[in-house]
Amino acid sequence: KKKMLAVRCAEIQYFWYHTHLFPLSPGTEKGEMWQRNQTSLADFILEGLFDDSLIHLFLFSLTIVVFLIAVSGNMLTILLICADAQLHTPMYFLLSQLSLMDLMHVSTTIPKMATNYLSGKKTISFVGCATQHFLYLSLGGAECLLLALMSYDRYVAICHPFHYTVLMNRKVGLMMAVLSWLGASINSLIHTVILMHLPFCGSRKIHHFYCEFPAVLKLVCGDITVYETIVYIISIVLLLLPTLLISTSYAFILHSIIQMRSAGSKRNAFATCSSHLIVVSFWFGACIFSYMRPRSQRTPLQDKVGSVFYSIITPTLNPLIYTLRNKDVAKALRGVLGREILTQRW
Repeated sequence: KKKMLAVRCAEIQYFWYHTHLFPLSPGTEKGEMWQRNQTSLADFILEGLFDDSLIHLFLFSLTIVVFLIAVSGNMLTILLICADAQLHTPMYFLLSQLSLMDLMHVSTTIPKMATNYLSGKKTISFVGCATQHFLYLSLGGAECLLLALMSYDRYVAICHPFHYTVLMNRKVGLMMAVLSWLGASINSLIHTVILMHLPFCGSRKIHHFYCEFPAVLKLVCGDITVYETIVYIISIVLLLLPTLLISTSYAFILHSIIQMRSAGSKRNAFATCSSHLIVVSFWFGACIFSYMRPRSQRTPLQDKVGSVFYSIITPTLNPLIYTLRNKDVAKALRGVLGREILTQRW
């Protein structure tokens, strides 16, 4: 025991001696390993969206306004669905989950971008970048899965209305939400762990306004062809497969709507499905543009434009589309506003 203790003390002294007084030279194996560990945990630099020009200051202010609209709109949708008993159905439960995902998505990226712009600092810590990457990828994947499952809900409601309460009850809706959250979180965790363990060399400047996967992957040195192929396959599963399922569901829905005899039923069916289709088109269009293009054809500007669309604009439009085009949500909103006005009068 005394020998082991002496050896341990000698190792501690050797480490302190070479790290504080005479650091290990980069040419040695231990020195390279120590430097690699320190470098891998260094801060990243986010390029951001805006510079100090007046036009960019205006665009930054506009982005903040859009962010506030997205936050208030999605929070209002969640509160309306929770407060109105008539909206306690699987369809609106899934809609509340979509609003929660949108709310968390904009809150993951925009506040950090705004803080960096206002403070003049562009750094983000290694842990902060990993956390941001995990959250945005989890929320994006969960939304892809949830939109596909919401199309199944619409398919059952229109094509099999008499069996809706059996095929789409609260338990099924809860399982759909759990599947979306859990499946996307596991996928994001795996990719985040792998990405953050890859070697980063050279400049640690991310040509983006947050730690988006393709932008961070560009900083990796070494051959990652196999990993990129795997990521491309997973992107197909999370983007093209849900798109195929949604297209199939709406093909059956369209066939059922055409066979309806009542003009009122056709209008209601189209109104219900059109909102979902608009959201799906915006979301999947922007995601496919951002993730399905080959790496050689990507530019930082194109990546930023695609990310702005699906991380800021789409979460802002979703509650507006569902609130304005959905009679039940609009009715619940009028009811809440009416009660508020009566309360103030009394």
